[in-house]
Amino acid sequence: MPLTTTLATPESGRRGFLMGTALGATAVLASLACSVQAAGSPTRRMPAIFIGHGSPMNAITDNAFTRRLAAWGRELPRPSAILSVSAHWLSRGATGVGVQERPKTIHDFGGFPQALFDVEYPAPGHPAFARETVGAVKQTPVIATDQWGLDHGTWTVLKHLYPKADIPVFQLSIDYDKPAAFHYAVGRDLAALRDKGVLVMGSGNVVHNLRATDRGTPDGARASRPWAQSFDDAVKSALAGRDDRALVDYAKLEGASTAVATPDHYYPFLYALGAAGSSERAKTVYEGFQSGTLSMRCLQFG
Repeated sequence: MPLTTTLATPESGRRGFLMGTALGATAVLASLACSVQAAGSPTRRMPAIFIGHGSPMNAITDNAFTRRLAAWGRELPRPSAILSVSAHWLSRGATGVGVQERPKTIHDFGGFPQALFDVEYPAPGHPAFARETVGAVKQTPVIATDQWGLDHGTWTVLKHLYPKADIPVFQLSIDYDKPAAFHYAVGRDLAALRDKGVLVMGSGNVVHNLRATDRGTPDGARASRPWAQSFDDAVKSALAGRDDRALVDYAKLEGASTAVATPDHYYPFLYALGAAGSSERAKTVYEGFQSGTLSMRCLQFG
């Protein structure tokens, strides 16, 4: 008898979106068996990256951040697929992976112009790599589901990185009941996919507190409030020395109580960090702030 669980988006200040999914992954995966073949050997190991995605409006805005994303997409080696861990797919008591052949574009926000709701990102999924993810993650059982898609933490940045939407994309949910160390450990498990041509991407914001933004503040190199700058600086310093322990135990970093009021946008960073080998230095691809206190820090490992 299959069990059921609920996979949900964040509840803090955003529209709730609840869905049910069967934990009986066997039936779902059986239907994929005929399509699961060896993924082939990539010419090189793919990087692991983290993107500070900020407002959904970045999807349709020309600014320094989105221009850097476009350039970054041209610099990265072409992946066989992209595994996205987005701050906007949270689950409770389970970790899900999207097995859709054609994941839908989810407009999981409100109060924005119609032009944003009109955006579609029609990238294919990759059921075979999703199935491999079920086996690759050792920390917890992973549930195959077709009840999600690509939320705005994923498509708003991929629209600039890979505007043709011609690279397969699938998402992994964040079990919000688990602590930071768990998410880092799952990221370590995901590292194996990098050797098969999968770009592991975390999408959130290192500093994210929507109740303490300064809306209307021009984008800038520094934060409008000391706590946001202090925490971003502390993360940058820990990254420089690859002090992963300090980054997992982030609550002890200066400014953390306000900068990470809820950890939904910080956790995706830990997946990218975990997927990075211990000897891989963090390359800063972009740094700066939007709305005064949203850190748009973007990183590449490998």
